[in-house]
Amino acid sequence: MEYIIGVDLGGTFIKAGPVSKQGNLLYEISIPSQAEVSPESVVSQITKAVKTITSKYPHDKLLGVGVGSPGLVDLDGGTVKYPPNFKNWTVFRLGDETSKSTGVRVEVENDANAAAVGELKFGAARSFPDFIMVTLGTGVGGGVVIGGKVFRGQSGGAGEIGHITINFEGPQCNCGNRGCVEAYVGQRYLSQRVSDQLIFHHDSLINRLIDSGVEHLEPKIISQAAEQGDSFALEVWKETGMYVGVAIASAFNLFDISTAVIGGGVAKAGKPLFDAITETVKLRVLSPLRPMVKVVPAALENSGILGAAALIAE
Repeated sequence: MEYIIGVDLGGTFIKAGPVSKQGNLLYEISIPSQAEVSPESVVSQITKAVKTITSKYPHDKLLGVGVGSPGLVDLDGGTVKYPPNFKNWTVFRLGDETSKSTGVRVEVENDANAAAVGELKFGAARSFPDFIMVTLGTGVGGGVVIGGKVFRGQSGGAGEIGHITINFEGPQCNCGNRGCVEAYVGQRYLSQRVSDQLIFHHDSLINRLIDSGVEHLEPKIISQAAEQGDSFALEVWKETGMYVGVAIASAFNLFDISTAVIGGGVAKAGKPLFDAITETVKLRVLSPLRPMVKVVPAALENSGILGAAALIAE
C-alpha cells in the first residue's frame, strides 16, 4: 500500500503519521519538536519521526512527506520565515533540508493552508472549490482556496484571517497591530477576557468547573458550562461568534466567496458559536452573497497530519 507521512510541526511537539492516499490516518506518533533549539534540530526530529514510521511501513511505498508549519512559507524550497514562538529561527529552507535528510520528496506549507488543503481533499470542503478556512486555536489561522487551489499571495502569506482588524482602537495583538480578530478570540486572549469578567458573574457555572484557578481557564470549560445552559457561557460564545463573523464577512466581501470552514480547538464550542458566526456573516456580507452563505465545521479530527499529507496527495 502506498502512503504519505503527514507532519504537524508545533512549537513543542511534532505529530506525525502514515496516511493512505484516501486520507486514512493509520496511526500517530508524537515527539518533541526541539523548535526552541534550532531549525536543524527540527529537521533531525522530523527525520526521526519518518524513520520510526518507515520501520513499520515499507520505505519504497512512501510517496513523500508533507509538513504543516507555523509562519510564512515560501514554496521555493519549503522556506519557512519567522514562525511565531520558534526561537532562533528566522528564514530556513525546511523542505530542502528535510528532503536531504530523509531522502524523499518533502512539501511544506503554512499549517492553516495545509488544514485547508486537507479539508478540500479529504474533509468538509470536498464539494466547495472556493472557501475560506479559519482555524480557531491558540491563534486564529486562515487560508483562502479559490478554484480548488490555495491562494498564496505575493510572498506566500495570504489568508491571515486572524489579523483582519475588527476594531482599529482595539487591544494589542501579538503581531504588533491593534484590534485584530485574534486579539479577541485567540485562546489566550479569550480565556483572559472571560476570567476578567467572571468577577461580575459569581453565579456562572464556569466558576464551579474551574479546578485550579481562573489562570487555567480553557475554552472547553466554557463549552461545558454552555452545554448546561449557563447564560454567561452562552453569551461568551455569542460574542466570540460575532467577532469571528465580522472578520469572515470582510473576507467574503473581499474575495467574493460565500463558504467558510471552521476548525481548531475553540471551534469545538459547537452550535452556540456557529449560530453566532452565521448570523453575523449574513448581517454584514454584501447582499449578492447573503443567500449563499455557508459556515460549516471542519471534518478532520487530525487536521494537522491529514492536511500535511494532502500536500503530497494533491
